[in-house]
Amino acid sequence: MLKIVVLVSGGGTNLQAILDAIDDGKITDTRVEAVISNNSGAYALERAAKRGIPTETVTRKAISDRDAYDRALLAAVQRYSPDLVVLAGCLVVIPEIMVDAFPNRIINIHPALIPAFCGTGYYGLKVHEGVLARGVKVTGATVHFVDKGTDTGPIILQKAVAVQEGDTPEILQRRVMEQAEWEIMPRAIDLIARGKVTVADGLAHIRE
Repeated sequence: MLKIVVLVSGGGTNLQAILDAIDDGKITDTRVEAVISNNSGAYALERAAKRGIPTETVTRKAISDRDAYDRALLAAVQRYSPDLVVLAGCLVVIPEIMVDAFPNRIINIHPALIPAFCGTGYYGLKVHEGVLARGVKVTGATVHFVDKGTDTGPIILQKAVAVQEGDTPEILQRRVMEQAEWEIMPRAIDLIARGKVTVADGLAHIRE
């Protein structure tokens, strides 16, 4: 049984996709142990609570010192002894102490085809604004392991999504979620749960 802790900051649409995929059997042998947020108002916490999943909130408002906050966040995750930490719309910069504690055991979903439109400053709608401003024709989403860089860890899965005439950042964001994020995040978790993903020489390898 793969035990996962999901970190969230907002509405929790990717969390919902994970929960639905577990229910539907698309993610096998996996259990969500807890959902942790940096935002006490995150609707994702309500999604978890409705399913009886333990929730915690670790906010910078409550812990202003960065080092103390990083330690508190790590402690919250470690309380559930997860096999995998899943960042599902989590806007917290993951501290190095957590990367060290969970090497190649933290995954993130990024709403673009890394290495395009990623790194510092590219998050949420800003990614899709950048895509439209550049005029690219294809975007998408990437699931990757988290390392000590920003969106630089080994790539597990990617899926392309077409940019359409008349797209706004909000419309494009929704299409990327529906056509890519909600598909490849559950698939990545299932692959990991089935022992199909390994990391060697800085690259993720999938064995189907």
